Amino acid sequence: MTATYTFDVFSSLDGFGSHTGDWGGYWGKQGPEFLAHRLAQYSENPRMVFGATTYRTNVEILAAGIELEALDPWVARMRDLPATVISSTLQEPLDWPDATIASGDAVDIVARLKNESDVPLRSHGSLSLNRALLAAGLVDRIQVTLFPVITGQTGAAPIFQGAADLDLELIEHHTFDNNTQELTYRPTLHT
Repeated sequence: MTATYTFDVFSSLDGFGSHTGDWGGYWGKQGPEFLAHRLAQYSENPRMVFGATTYRTNVEILAAGIELEALDPWVARMRDLPATVISSTLQEPLDWPDATIASGDAVDIVARLKNESDVPLRSHGSLSLNRALLAAGLVDRIQVTLFPVITGQTGAAPIFQGAADLDLELIEHHTFDNNTQELTYRPTLHT
């Protein structure tokens, strides 16, 4: 049985995954419905897949003296999930409770994980990793959480810049707190 792989990403309306401005986390647009939904998704016990850059960013944020109890519950839950970090530069032990390093070609590693895993695979962020996996046809779902902002001056990390051309089939959608959209698509390479 092949595990489902979900590329989970936060985005501004203009397609940026983060910002350099004073918006704060979630661009200041999170609400209780959204946060409860995130916790429910991460309670499904997926295996996390991170690229080295996203792993380092997460560890920096979590190691900044923040107690786990002070984090949004879904973030604390994500940190407790088993994770595979794809990297040729990091070395074990990792500062993550249940993480292992996989070195080599990301496409080969994720193809193997999909064949071997008995739980769904989920990657939050890891933009360049997921662009490569999209091009290889290994992403089963793209879950975009669209925050109601345009970050034309402060946008950073364009999510799909340089990605393969894809056709998307909308398979699920939700609106949270009357302003944040979650759109889940099934991607196929455009030929």
